[in-house]
Amino acid sequence: MIVYDFDKTIYNGDCTLDFYFYCIRKELSLIRFLPVQLMAFIKYVLGLQSKTLFKEGFYSFLKGIRDIDLYIEEFWGLNRHKIKNWYLEKRSADDIIITASPEFLLKPICASLEIDHLIASCVDKSSGRYTGKNCHGEEKVARFSQIFGSLSIHEFYSDSLTDTPLASLSEKSFIVCKDEIIPWDSYVPPRWLQVIRTFLNREFILFLMIGTVNAADGILFSYLFSSLFNVNLALVFGYSISLTISYFLNSILAFREKLGIMKYIKFCVSYLPNFLIQNVTVLVLCNILGVHKLIGYSVAAILGIPVTFLLVKLFTFKK
Repeated sequence: MIVYDFDKTIYNGDCTLDFYFYCIRKELSLIRFLPVQLMAFIKYVLGLQSKTLFKEGFYSFLKGIRDIDLYIEEFWGLNRHKIKNWYLEKRSADDIIITASPEFLLKPICASLEIDHLIASCVDKSSGRYTGKNCHGEEKVARFSQIFGSLSIHEFYSDSLTDTPLASLSEKSFIVCKDEIIPWDSYVPPRWLQVIRTFLNREFILFLMIGTVNAADGILFSYLFSSLFNVNLALVFGYSISLTISYFLNSILAFREKLGIMKYIKFCVSYLPNFLIQNVTVLVLCNILGVHKLIGYSVAAILGIPVTFLLVKLFTFKK
């Protein structure tokens, strides 16, 4: 028995996103669901709802499609060529596809490929509502076990390390990078992908959102103090206040850690490089180049973000 993930594994891309943009091109009025989709994304990032509920918000656009089956048929007529050649050469009758993509979207292409076994997220194609959990990570193992019991997997193919729970059940597992197939244990993500994964995640997005709030705090307090002190000393006072606010918000929202004196001290230490970057920036822009102090404070608040995030994550919260 051979098991495959679908998107970016045997299909060149993400079929759910491809289908969404296909629908938008067919019916531009579907963008009216964008506010609902954005709100669902924000709630997910803030940890206020699960990934399943976030995806339900994304699938809300399905409510605006009058003939969903026609759209799906037309979509696969245009995108069947994106099934990778290496899979077409390797496929067999007893293959199993297991994916987080919606079952209603995958059924037609699986039938076309003569794949009898499909395990996917159960989503109502009329409303976008889930009738179960998102088929991702550990849920893939649960769904597989529910259907096939203790049946062994000879080979497993996926593009993502998030499928490690299922890969661990397989005799042989492989990571698929475009058309390259790499043994699971030999796979090392490329450096650029590691960088993207470090920053393109929930913690960093929240860190940026909190940073935006605290940048505004720092700019405001620094500007107010500048009427009493010189620009650099005003920055010290404004920065100290915004730093304390930032610690509380990052602990509670971004990294979900308990408050503590030692963590607060580590948090402050993590911001020292950022503090130096901001001071040097203000010194150069305001004192030397004569830039308006409000612009100087704004530029200074932006420059140290990536370094600060890494120090906060690795040193303060040890993520």
